[in-house]
Amino acid sequence: MNRTWEAKLKKIEERASLYETKPLSPVYRPRLSKPEEPASIWKLFYRQTEAFNFVKSCQEDVHVFALEHKGGDGQRIYLVTTYTELWFYYKSRKNLLHCYEVIPENAVCKLYFDLEFNKPANPGADGKKMVALLIEHVCKALQELYRVNCSTEDVFNLDSSTDEKFSCHLIFQLHDVAFKDNIHVGNFVRKILQPALHLIASEDDDRNPETMDHGFSHFSETPIKQEISFSEMSTDKDVGESWTLNSKEQERLGSAKQSSPDLSFLVVKNNKGEKHLFVDLGVYTRNRNFRLYKSSKIGKHVALEVAEANRFSPARSTNISEEYQYFLSSLVSNVRFSDTLRILTCDISRNEQKRVEYFNGTSTSVEAIEGFQCSPYPEIDQFVLSLVNKNGIKGGIRRWNYFFLEELLVYDICKYRWCENIGRAHKSNNIMILVDLKNEVWYQKCHDPVCKAENFKSACFPLPAEVCLQFLIKDSPSIQLYILVVGLVYFEKNVPQELQAFPNLEFQQRLSYDGSSTESMNSFSWSLYWRQYHPADSF
Repeated sequence: MNRTWEAKLKKIEERASLYETKPLSPVYRPRLSKPEEPASIWKLFYRQTEAFNFVKSCQEDVHVFALEHKGGDGQRIYLVTTYTELWFYYKSRKNLLHCYEVIPENAVCKLYFDLEFNKPANPGADGKKMVALLIEHVCKALQELYRVNCSTEDVFNLDSSTDEKFSCHLIFQLHDVAFKDNIHVGNFVRKILQPALHLIASEDDDRNPETMDHGFSHFSETPIKQEISFSEMSTDKDVGESWTLNSKEQERLGSAKQSSPDLSFLVVKNNKGEKHLFVDLGVYTRNRNFRLYKSSKIGKHVALEVAEANRFSPARSTNISEEYQYFLSSLVSNVRFSDTLRILTCDISRNEQKRVEYFNGTSTSVEAIEGFQCSPYPEIDQFVLSLVNKNGIKGGIRRWNYFFLEELLVYDICKYRWCENIGRAHKSNNIMILVDLKNEVWYQKCHDPVCKAENFKSACFPLPAEVCLQFLIKDSPSIQLYILVVGLVYFEKNVPQELQAFPNLEFQQRLSYDGSSTESMNSFSWSLYWRQYHPADSF
C-alpha cells in the first residue's frame, strides 16, 4: 500500500514540476480550425463608437464591420472580429451576407468607387463600356497628377447589377500606393470628375461639352498635394514645394486643355428624369459603411460578385485560397505600412485651406500639420514633439499617417535628423517616428538609403503611461460590454437572434447589469461559449 501511495505521489510531483516549467495557459483561447489561425474574437455592439473603442483596446488585429438584419428598421449591428474569423463563417453562413466594411476615419485606404444607374431611365447606357472609360480616365489622372501607373488589371471590379439597376464597385489595387484617408479619396474623385459635374450644373443641356472650359485643365485649378513618399522623401528645403504641383506639371496639365476628355458618359438620369453622376460621391464620408464582396443589401438577393469584365487577379498563394485573397483585396482599408509605400493626398481648395504650418516645440495650441488637423491622438502628437525638441534643436512634425490595420501612427519629422543607427544626425535625410498603439511603444526609422538598405528599425521604447490612458475605452452613457476572456462574448438584450448564432455558440443567461446597480437597467447579457468546429457540424 505504501509503495503504491509513494508511486502516485511521485507521479503527482513530476507532473507538478512539469506544469511549473510549462504552465497551462490561464485562459482558454479557442481558435479556428487551424492552429496558426487567430484566437476567437467575435464582439457585437449597437454603437459604432463603442466598436472602435474596443478595437483600440484590443491587442489582436481586429476590424469593425456593420451587419444589416431583418426588422432592424435600418439600424445596423457593429461586429468586431479578425479578417480570418469573419471569412471563416462568412463564406458559409447565409445570414451573415448583409455585411459592410466600416472604413475608419483618418485611416490610410485604397482608391474606390461606387457606380450605379437606373437602367429603364437610361435605355442607351452601356454599363460595361462606361466602367471601362471611367477606369481609363482615372488611370490617366493618377499618372498626370501623381505619376502613378495603373491599368484595368489593377482594378478589382465587383458587380451586383439587376434588370432594374446597374451597380458595381471598383477597388484600385495600386502597387505600393494608397491615399491618406477616404476624405482625400473623395477630394481626388471630385476633382477629376469636374467636367461631368459642370455638365450637370449647366443650364444649357444642348451645349457642346468640348467647347466648355473643363477637362484636365481643372486638375490645375486647385493645386493638389503630391504624394507623401516613404521611399523618396524630400529634404527640408523642398517642404514648401512638396504639397503643390510644380511649374512643369502646371504647364503640362494646362496644355491638356485643348484635348479635354468628354465625360458626358458619366451623366445619367434617375427614375424621375433628373441628371446625376454615374459615380456616387456620397461614399467618401467618415467611417463609411461599404458593402462587402459576396454581400447583398437586406431584402435583396443579388450580391457583389466578381464582374465578368474584371481583369484583376490576386497573386497566387499556396497558403491562402483564391476566394479569400479576393475578399482581402476587396477591403478598402486593408493597407499595411511599408517603407516603400507612397501616400497620396488631395487637398481642398487653396482658398479654403490654411497655409502650411508646422508643429514646433513652443506651440501650446492644436495647430495644423502640413495643412491638416492634428492626428486622432493629439496627446501622442505632443509626446512626439517632445522627442524631437531637445539639445537646442527644435524639430517638428511635417505630416502624419494613420494605419488602422496595424494601429500604427507614422510621423514624418522635420528639422530633427538624429538617427540611432549611426549615433548622430543625418546631414540631409529626415527620420520617422512610428507609434504602435496596440503594443504602446514607439520606435524610429529613417529615409537614409543606407539605413533603409539595412532595414534599420530602432529599439522599441514604451509610451508614457499618461499617453497610454488615451487608448482606454471611455465611459459611455450606455452599457459598455467587454470581452473579459478571449473567446467569451457578450451581447446586449435586443441583439437579434439571427446575429447571436455566430460563431457556433451555446447560450447561457447571465445577470442583469449596469454601472450602478443590477436593478436600474433592464438589460441582460449572455455569455457565449465557443464550441470547437467539427466537420460534422452543419454550417
